Order: sequence, then C-alpha cells, then structure tokens
Amino acid sequence: MSTPPDSVAAPEAFDLLSTLVAVVRADGRCETVNSALENALCQSRRKLVQGQALDWFVDPAPLRDALKRTGELIVSRFEATLHGPVLGAHPLPVHVVVSPLERGGAGASVLLEMTEIEQQSRQDREERTHRLAREQKELLRNLAHEVKNPLGGIRGAAQLLAMEASARHFAESAEYTDVIIHEADRLQALVDRLLAPHQHALVLGDVNIHEICERVRSVVLAEFPRGLAILRDYDASLPELRCDRERLIQALLNIVRNAAQALAERIAQGDAVITLRTRVARQVTIGHQRFKLAIELQVQDNGPGVPPELRERIFQPLVSGREGGTGLGLALAQTFVQQHEGTIEYDNSPGATRFTLLIPVR
Repeated sequence: MSTPPDSVAAPEAFDLLSTLVAVVRADGRCETVNSALENALCQSRRKLVQGQALDWFVDPAPLRDALKRTGELIVSRFEATLHGPVLGAHPLPVHVVVSPLERGGAGASVLLEMTEIEQQSRQDREERTHRLAREQKELLRNLAHEVKNPLGGIRGAAQLLAMEASARHFAESAEYTDVIIHEADRLQALVDRLLAPHQHALVLGDVNIHEICERVRSVVLAEFPRGLAILRDYDASLPELRCDRERLIQALLNIVRNAAQALAERIAQGDAVITLRTRVARQVTIGHQRFKLAIELQVQDNGPGVPPELRERIFQPLVSGREGGTGLGLALAQTFVQQHEGTIEYDNSPGATRFTLLIPVR
C-alpha cells in the first residue's frame, strides 16, 4: 500500500469508512483511529492515540506477530477478539487485516483494518435479502400487470351475465355471477396492493417518529380494545426524520398489527404486551452505506414468535403464517422502509419477538 504519510495521518478520510481503522507503529503504539473504532471501543480518539493497540485485544499475540513483520511488506489476516467496550460487556469478534505502509524499514507503521464479524454477517444477510426482494417484487409487478387486464375483462363479462340473469329472473345464475364479481374484486384489490408501493414518488417532510408511533398505537388499540397493552419506551431527544409520513405509518402499522394478530391467545388471556421503543443509533452501516445518525424503532411482543418454517421467508410477498392472511404486510413494510434507505431486522424467541426498524437521519 502506498498511501502518502500526510493522508495517512489525517483521520477525516478514515471516518467515512464503516470498518474499524487505526494506524499503528511496529511497537504497537497507536497513531490515529477513525470514529468507527472509537464507537466500537467506547473510548475517545485522544485516549486511544498514543496508547497501545495490543491492549485492545483479548489475545494480542497474532497482532504482535504481524507487527514484527512490518519491514517485510507482508499483509497479515487473522480472526481476533476485541475487549468489550465496558466492563462486563461481551467481547467483539473481528476479522483483522494488517497492511504495512511504505514508510521504510522495520519501524514502519501499519494500517490496521478490522471488520466486525457480526456486522459482516449482517451486511451479507441484508444484501441477500435486498437482492431477493428486488427479484421477487419485479416478478410480482410483472405478474400483477399481466393479471390486471384479463381480470377486468372477467369482471365486465360477469356483470353483463348478471344483468342478463336479472332480466330473465335466473336467480341461481345471479348467485354465480355475484361470486365471480366478488372474487374478481378481491383479486383486483390484491393486485393493487402489489403495485401500489411502486406507483407513486415519496412525499417527503419533517416528521417526529413519536407522532407515527402514537398514530399506530391508537389505531391498533382501537382494533384490539381488550387484552392488549401497548407500552411506550421513547427517547424524547430523537431528531426529526425527513420521510414520507404515510408510508412509515403504514410500515409500522403492518408490523404492530402483525404482532397483535400473533398475540391472539395472550389477548384472550388478557396479558398481551407490545412495546414500542425508540433509540438513536450512531455510525451505522446499512447495506454498504455508512450513516452518522439513524433512528432505531423496535416493536417487541411477548407472543410465540415466528414459526421456524417461516423465519427465512417472513419478508417475502404472499408468505403468511396466519390462516386467511395475504402475506403482504411485512413485505410492504420492508419495501416502505427500504425506500427510505433503511432496513428491518428481527430477533425471534418465544416470549420476546422483536422487529427493529433502522432509518437513517438525513
């Protein structure tokens, strides 16, 4: 690597990276770090610089061995574990790349790049999910367009038959045509829902996320007036979002309503609980893009969790674990959140199922 010394010493460029980056001398002394590493270790840049990079690792031996070879211009790669950011916190597994900088001699500095293994797995999972979602939505849009025109013809023909049956007093035929018209209308509504997210541009405005939460909370409590409690755990310091208010309301409503429907047994018992929790998230990576600030909105319920056979497919269109469900609620929620450059993740366990919406602040 042939980065000039002046640019290596400047942390501004490193702060644009989502990976944890430091420039370290051969003796382990730290020269500079980026903000991602500050956040991961929960220590200020001033404290980290001039300290020992070897102290960051649970087992510093692999890094020590790599630093001994700095004069050989050898790139070293290994798995390691960083100490938890605070006492008692879980250690952080990382993939480490040590790249010598061409400053000459055995005393040369190295570029230390660390990628959180969980973060890399999450990014890979997000990328697969987004790719599959794009492919499926394109397929569904094409299918919906193909279905829409003949569906209109079927409905029109059924209406003509209904008029003729009525004129000739054929009561049984009228019943059949009513079924055809009703089913055609149901399929038309389904097609419209498949096409709706892609037909109109976002209507952006400054919105308080808690206004969205309160709107959804009131709607769901009106639908489930007994046996369900929706708790608030809000961070009042959150900034406003630049977003399409109606689409985010619909996204959150789909998730909360889905949680309420999954809580049917607990609602009958009178102890169903959904918690709406908001937090700020800093220096987050969504896809391959780094954002300084994002809003994290969690929807947690005490229901039975997502069935095992659906866990890998819950965001796919037309996949539903509920009898009579269309399987569009979570798929549309994901689409609306992705239109805001955000993402939805979920943690699943009986008694604590949590969906997390992560939406960047612009």
